[in-house]
Amino acid sequence: MNINSLGILYIVATPIGNLGDITFRAIETLKSVHCIVAEDTRHSQPLLQHYGIKTPLFALHEHNERERTAALLDRLKQGESIALISDAGTPLISDPGYYLVREARVAGIKVMPLPGPCAAIAALSVAGLPTDKFTFEGFLPAKSGARLQCLEKLRHESRTIIFYEAPHRIMDLLLAMQQVFGDDRQVVLAREITKLFETIKSDALGQLIPWVLADANQQRGEFVVIVAGLQTVSDDMEQEMQRILQILLADLPLKQAVELASKITGQKKNDVYELALRLKNT
Repeated sequence: MNINSLGILYIVATPIGNLGDITFRAIETLKSVHCIVAEDTRHSQPLLQHYGIKTPLFALHEHNERERTAALLDRLKQGESIALISDAGTPLISDPGYYLVREARVAGIKVMPLPGPCAAIAALSVAGLPTDKFTFEGFLPAKSGARLQCLEKLRHESRTIIFYEAPHRIMDLLLAMQQVFGDDRQVVLAREITKLFETIKSDALGQLIPWVLADANQQRGEFVVIVAGLQTVSDDMEQEMQRILQILLADLPLKQAVELASKITGQKKNDVYELALRLKNT
């Protein structure tokens, strides 16, 4: 097979809200390819109509991706070029497309990214939390038990943590985070990014949750939830905290010892509590 005769699979980022957030290159590519595959054609059609893009449009979602991939690969092998888009933002980021991209690469087909909007990165850029290291967790499980298990694994994560969440589960997520991370953990709630009612709110969980509960509008739309990583204390500070806790725990209940140690050292109660539990267990 002549590799020069193969088509190209373009991975095209599209706006996450504001239709102006699309690149000239993306528009030109969507007009020039033989077909476009989208997660939901009904959702993508208004964007294409807005820019006068009349390229044939087909659905590619989690329920038909494996079935459709063979036919799409055949077209690419015959020299046709195809663009993959998602409902919003950069394809494959918590969206379908992984199987198609993997199989295209295995088949020797060129896969070309057209960068653009991504809700996770857009929210991170304005969150005011460390950006040098972060982990993207996407959507957590819908069931409460599985959600809590995932959060427990992230309890001691020191990197900034990024989640996506749907409006009908946003309170469940925040309350689960409060249960695992505590009231003091800093969280940024980015809602409806680039849209008319965009809101970016940063606060400790203990303050953020009442704020969201007090306004039903803040429970609507698409969410990016960014959580500050656990800030570890220095070895010297931990040794000092341990010395203070050992003295206090000898005469006081755990909760009271933690409160006093937190006031003395200036460290967050959650951090002091974790250390106190370790001391009690050993």
